[in-house]
Order: sequence, then structure tokens, then C-alpha cells
Amino acid sequence: MRRYSPKQFQPSQERVYELIRRPMVTEKATLMSEHNQVAFVVPLDANKFEIKAAIETLFKVKVTSVNTLRQKGKKKRFRGVAGRRSDIKKALVTLAEGNSIDVTTGV
Repeated sequence: MRRYSPKQFQPSQERVYELIRRPMVTEKATLMSEHNQVAFVVPLDANKFEIKAAIETLFKVKVTSVNTLRQKGKKKRFRGVAGRRSDIKKALVTLAEGNSIDVTTGV
């Protein structure tokens, strides 16, 4: 098993702002905040190391873990024409004790 160093995945300043698309403001994401977790929408090509570095850089908090998942787009119909929503990737970020992110304010 190969170990990666965090410096290997240090994103550039432009990439940091591209990585965190938007916070997820849903009922389930709000309940996660009780457990020191925050959910974000990220690009499909983002990896956990980059996401962790971007969150720590932008919000100046300590991240303990990052879990990611890919949500496939639903098939939808609009005026009889079949279409498809685009796929998204979610990042569930667990923060260290004492750290918090207020998603209602801007960066």
C-alpha cells in the first residue's frame, strides 16, 4: 500500500476556490452540524486530500476526515422531452472539536 504525503496534494489558490462549489443546505446537512460535520458540493475530479486542504485554507479550521460520494443524476422529462440531471460529488467534512463553519455567511 502506497502512502501519500499531504504536500503532494496541496492545491493552488485558484484550485482552492474551484474545489468548494457550494455548501449543501438541506435538512440532513443541518442535522449533521450537531456532530461537527459540514457537507459541500465539489467537482467530480476532486480527491479527499485536495478537499481537506481547501477547507482548511478557506475557513481556517482543522479537518479530521473527509468522506466523499458521487450522486448520479436523475432522468427527468420536461415538456415531453427526456433529459438527465448532471452527476454531482458531495464531500462530508468532519471538523475537529472546537471548530465550526457557518455556511450562511460568504467566504
